[in-house]
Amino acid sequence: MARPQTRTGEGRRRASHSMESVLAEAAALLDEAGPSALTFRALAGRLGGGAASIYWYVANKDELLDRTTDYVIGDVLAAIEKLPPAGDPIDELRAMALTLFDAIVERSWLAAYFMRNSDVQGNALRLYEKLGQPTLRLDLTARQRFHAVSAVVGVVVGSAIDLGRELPEGFLDSGVKRDDFLGHYAGAWRELDPEEFPFVHEIVDEFDGHDDVEQFRAALELTLTGLRRQAGA
Repeated sequence: MARPQTRTGEGRRRASHSMESVLAEAAALLDEAGPSALTFRALAGRLGGGAASIYWYVANKDELLDRTTDYVIGDVLAAIEKLPPAGDPIDELRAMALTLFDAIVERSWLAAYFMRNSDVQGNALRLYEKLGQPTLRLDLTARQRFHAVSAVVGVVVGSAIDLGRELPEGFLDSGVKRDDFLGHYAGAWRELDPEEFPFVHEIVDEFDGHDDVEQFRAALELTLTGLRRQAGA
């Protein structure tokens, strides 16, 4: 990563910490308490300096979030590059999608900033490139490749966001578990008029206690199956 230009004047001394340490501590804060906890004051306190020292590295919180996201995506990219080669391009795409999904589930804040600013997110752009390269071995147009990778990213990121979503405050305060939460709504759905809500009545038993990861994998397979059929593979 290129060293940022000095933000507050060339005469000021460089902070004693490094860009890597700033981003590592920022990621730790985000992991612990989410974006609201990431302030320059809190970050500087963890690094042992003043809040003004963070401005040597980034201009504002948005840039800090983008660079921290890219720092973490660097690890995801490294994991993807270690995946064993597959002869089938769709199998390769699936393996990469699952790796990205696991990373976002582990760090729910990641989804909001992934690919938000490719000017500073070089790792994210490289990851996007990696996801797209297998489609070059399929009989698709440029538009179809673009739509295919966009669909895969959408399924991965959207599913990971849904999996990391907290229960409503009232349920959290009561100590209700996830299965009880689903059961509460499943019970209410079963009371609906089946003529007005035939689909809901059809799937309510599947919804009640469903596995979110299984649901994600099913959505990913539907997407990849459609891609395979489109490519005639």
